[in-house]
Amino acid sequence: MNIKPNIDDSRLTRKIDGLDQDLKKQTIDVIEEKPLTLYLNNQEIVTMMTINDYPEYLAVGYLLNQNMLLKNDKILSIEYEEDIDTIVIRTKRKTNFEKKLKKKTLTSGCAQGTAFGDIMESFEQKKLNDKKKINIEWIYQLSKKINLTPSLYLKAGAIHGCVLCFEDSPLIYMEDVGRHNAIDKIAGYMFLKNIKPDDKIFYTTGRLTSEMVIKSVQMEIPIVISRSGFTAWGVDLAKKANLTLIGRARGKKFTVLSGEQRIEKV
Repeated sequence: MNIKPNIDDSRLTRKIDGLDQDLKKQTIDVIEEKPLTLYLNNQEIVTMMTINDYPEYLAVGYLLNQNMLLKNDKILSIEYEEDIDTIVIRTKRKTNFEKKLKKKTLTSGCAQGTAFGDIMESFEQKKLNDKKKINIEWIYQLSKKINLTPSLYLKAGAIHGCVLCFEDSPLIYMEDVGRHNAIDKIAGYMFLKNIKPDDKIFYTTGRLTSEMVIKSVQMEIPIVISRSGFTAWGVDLAKKANLTLIGRARGKKFTVLSGEQRIEKV
């Protein structure tokens, strides 16, 4: 993998003393979360709760998935101030999202994800093509490789993982307290590294909600796999956008509720 969870990063967990079921003392690793305030040029956009391991990818990905940063935008600088938990993205294009910020919808994402009203307008215009196929064996291999990768989830729990994959190989594995943060970090990485999305597969440990479907389509990734389940609206949106939605992928079992034409047998 190009990026995988760094379970040895002492900034991401803290040891806390407590009691077990027998009221005996025990010490466990607990996930750290902290605020990160994002500015686009001179405008404050949002404060996110995050483990803050890749603030630059998170900030860029969030702006992309909220349609505040365009794919042809030129980023002049990314300024991260760790001491005040602030990151500023400066672009060549002048921006003003005062009206947009007033119109937002709280989503079902952990750590309170938000989506802005005009995102659905652009979503309605997106239709993913059927060029990318997925072999059933890749589903099994990806699930196995990802589940066996040392992660913050296995170390401390209370966290979600998202993975960008090519065929049966995991490439970028991001974790965060909210799965929407994890996918935003992948979006930011892809943008900054100029990685094309149309031949990629996206894997998430969390449930397939409307927000996860919207962001996957925004990123133009045609296939999404989860070991968790679905929401009905998430499935409806996937069908509209021709997104392949594979859930409950555990062992040799999975369920497909959208885009089954992309799945091929060995």
